[in-house]
Amino acid sequence: MANKEWQNQTTVSEFILLGFGDLPKLELLLFLLFLVIYLVTMVGNLLIVWLVLADQHLQTPMYFFLGNLSFLESCYTSTILPRMLASLLTGERGISIKACFIQFYLFACLGGSECYLLSVMSYDRYLAVCKPLHYTTLMNGKLCLHLAAISWISGILVSTSTTLSVMSLSFCGPNEIDHYLCDLSPVIKEISCSDTYVVEMMAFIFACAFTLPPFLLRLTSYTLIIVTILRIPSTTGRQKAFSTCSSHLTVVALFYGTLMLVYMLPRSRNLRGVKKVFSLFYTVLTPMVNPLIYSLRNKEVKKAMEKGFRKLTIHVAFQKSCFLTIKTKSIGL
Repeated sequence: MANKEWQNQTTVSEFILLGFGDLPKLELLLFLLFLVIYLVTMVGNLLIVWLVLADQHLQTPMYFFLGNLSFLESCYTSTILPRMLASLLTGERGISIKACFIQFYLFACLGGSECYLLSVMSYDRYLAVCKPLHYTTLMNGKLCLHLAAISWISGILVSTSTTLSVMSLSFCGPNEIDHYLCDLSPVIKEISCSDTYVVEMMAFIFACAFTLPPFLLRLTSYTLIIVTILRIPSTTGRQKAFSTCSSHLTVVALFYGTLMLVYMLPRSRNLRGVKKVFSLFYTVLTPMVNPLIYSLRNKEVKKAMEKGFRKLTIHVAFQKSCFLTIKTKSIGL
C-alpha cells in the first residue's frame, strides 16, 4: 500500500534546505557572523599548514598530522559555509539533488577522515609520552605517511559507499530539509519515499565500523597517557608531559562531545532546532577554534609564527625598497 502511495507522488528535482529561514530578521546578522567565522577558520588553518611546511622545526610527526588536520578542516568548512552564506545573503534555499549528494559525499568523507586522523594523533601522543626513548624509531616518516593515508582513504570509502546507497533511493514531495546542509538523517527521514531500512542499517554498520575503533584507540591512548603522567615523580615533569597532549585532548572533547550529543538526542520535531544549533559546534565552530587552541597553547607554533611573520615583514620591506630604488632611478633618467 505504501509503495503505491509513493509511486503516486511527484519525484522532486531539487531540495529546499530551510537552514535558518525561521529567523528572517536575523539573516543579515547570521551572514556577517558566519562570514567572520569562515574567514577566521580559513586563515587560521591555512596559516598552520604554511607554518608546518615552511618551518623546519615543525617538520615532526606531531606537526605533520596537525598540518593534515588543518588542511582537512579548511576543506570541511568550505563544503558547508560558502553555500550557507549564499543562502543567507540571497534567500535562495534550493539545492539540486546532484549538488546535495556532492555536499553530503564531501561532508561524510572529511568527517570520517577526521575521526581517524584524531585517533592517529592520539596514538602519536601515546608514543611520545609513554615510549619517549623509542618514539623517533617507531613514529618514522614512512609510518606517518601510511597512517595519514589510511585516515583519508577510510573517509573516502565510508562516504562513497554511503552516498551510493542514498542515491539509490527515490525522493518525492515535500522536498524540504530542516537543516543547513545535506546530512544523512534528514535526507532519508524527511524526504525519501523509498524503503530506507537497508540504507539505515548500512549507515549504522559503517558508523560503528568507522567510529568505534577510532574511539577505542583514543580512549586507550589517553588512559595510558594519564597513567604514565601520574607516575612521573616531579610536578614539572607531569605538567610538561600533559602540555604535549592537552591541546589535542581539548579538540577531541569539542568535536566528539557535540557530535555525540547531536546523534544521541531522541528523534523529535521539538528537538530539531536544538540539534541544528549543536551541529554548528562540530561543523563550524570546531574547525575555527582548532588553530587557536594549537597556536595559543603551543610555544613551538607561536615561535614559528613569530619567525614567519618576521621573515615576511623583512621580505615585504626588501621588495618595497627595491621598488623605490627602481622608481627613483627611472625618475632620475
